Amino acid sequence: MLAPCTALLVVACSFPSAANAADLPGGSAAPPAAAGAAEPTPPALKKIDPAALQAAVEREAEKLMVPGAVVLLHTPQGTFRAGVGTSERDKARTPTTGDHFRIASNTKTMTSALINLLAQEGRLRMGDPVSAYAEGVPDGDRITIAELLKMRSGLYNYTDAPELSASLDAEPGKARTPREMLDIAFRRPPNFAPDASYEYSNTNYALLGLVAEKAGGRPLAQQFQERLFTPLGLSATSLPGIRDTALPAPYAHGYMYGGTAYALVDQPYPADLQAAARSGKLLPEDYTHQNPSYATAAGGAVSTADDLATWIRSLVTGKVLGPAAQRQWLDSPQAEDPAAPDGQKYGYGIAYQRFGPRAAMYYHGGELPGFNSFIGHDPDNGVTLVVWTNLTVALDGRATANALLPTVLNQVYTGLSLPTGG
Repeated sequence: MLAPCTALLVVACSFPSAANAADLPGGSAAPPAAAGAAEPTPPALKKIDPAALQAAVEREAEKLMVPGAVVLLHTPQGTFRAGVGTSERDKARTPTTGDHFRIASNTKTMTSALINLLAQEGRLRMGDPVSAYAEGVPDGDRITIAELLKMRSGLYNYTDAPELSASLDAEPGKARTPREMLDIAFRRPPNFAPDASYEYSNTNYALLGLVAEKAGGRPLAQQFQERLFTPLGLSATSLPGIRDTALPAPYAHGYMYGGTAYALVDQPYPADLQAAARSGKLLPEDYTHQNPSYATAAGGAVSTADDLATWIRSLVTGKVLGPAAQRQWLDSPQAEDPAAPDGQKYGYGIAYQRFGPRAAMYYHGGELPGFNSFIGHDPDNGVTLVVWTNLTVALDGRATANALLPTVLNQVYTGLSLPTGG
């Protein structure tokens, strides 16, 4: 459901050694076209060719065999949209930036923002032990809120548990509580001592959802709505209730080959399944209405590309947090690998990577059965990028939205020549 770089929920999957960007608020998608008054183009950016962008996305989406994909891009030149394929198999409806889809681990950016707001108000402190907010956490008196945010708790990732994927396949509509998910994780010992290493774990954000509810005194969905979505005008964004498997119209259907485990733990596809799918003998399964309640604070939200562009741009440019909290948030990313201090970093629910002398991006990814997505903002050059697809994993094992990134980045930035295709 929420595995690094391909699993269902979300995780900040690494860039192909480049970063990307999300967009601004937009309307419904249309064929690629620029909108808005053009500003001077920074030297790191190319002049965007809408037709070339559309054609490049179409070519790469066809290679990946995704039913549909959307790219929403904002640069100082304006807003550009590319929609390809279909929002539902066997239907001729091109997906748009106004289509609802499950954003998976991009939800973590929202959970983190709420935690940061609560800290800003003194309702919690980043150095608080999680045991002050939730019972039964292994090492809970030594794991801090900051370590949960930065994926440095050492707690076992509940979406790695084989019994969860088996349960999701057997009862896809079943409601599952955060506490049930935490019980799965806590039956296993921690993988390392608190703050000894980095490891992406959805358990951290399931816990942070409980922390936010206790510190904020209200349900997580209500706090999201009142403190994040409504103030920013994100009218198409929500955290569904535990029994809600519907998506608001218009929405995209989400697909994946095989069982849930192929998303949750990045299990590779066997050769015979790949061959059957490529020949057309095996079709992807429709996961649109699998109950996402196992994801909640770690990856349960629903949104649109238009809203996500507004969200990531607002978050990075300081429209969500106060100045002191914003500085702490921007400075929070820490190298995932100490041996590569200039590589990918993960902080308070956000990843960061520099991909050239004049550009860097704050970003996140999202993956769960049915959907794959990426959101990012490059503050150096005023670039925002949202990419989503309605196929979780390509047959070669690549997360599909991530696989589209090199194609888009090559259209946006000068001096890049990122490899595309499988």
